[in-house]
Amino acid sequence: MIIRDRMTASMDEGFVVFLIGMRINKFWKIHKWLKTGVYMPKMLTELYQNPELGLIHHEMWFGRTTIQVQYWKSMEHLLAYAKNRDAEHLPAWSAFNRSISKDGTVGIWHETYVISPGAYESVYVNMPPFGLGKAGKLEKAVGRLESAKQLS
Repeated sequence: MIIRDRMTASMDEGFVVFLIGMRINKFWKIHKWLKTGVYMPKMLTELYQNPELGLIHHEMWFGRTTIQVQYWKSMEHLLAYAKNRDAEHLPAWSAFNRSISKDGTVGIWHETYVISPGAYESVYVNMPPFGLGKAGKLEKAVGRLESAKQLS
């Protein structure tokens, strides 16, 4: 559903934006980099089946460099999941380190941003619900919500 109005997203609390991805450096070693890519769907399934783990929403794009934007309830939730011995992440990380870590076939990366309440801006025009608009609440961008002036 395309929403034609100028919209913005709101979150009642602070949240975390976690960007994560991989870059294929050696295309011809498909047998190695494909193994790396299969872990993320397992993690996402686990996270969506267990909302108490803290993932709110994600978006993903594919290419030589794959990027996923994840929205988390808090840094505590993200770190707890990353260190949870009973979750999908640690086995995936261990397998990556055993098989690929330093051979240069695949690069992996992430960036983490802790966002305070009200310290962000989002605008969507002619878009379906997307990104933070799917993680939080979409509302018309009118009045004080029309621009990021109040952030500066």
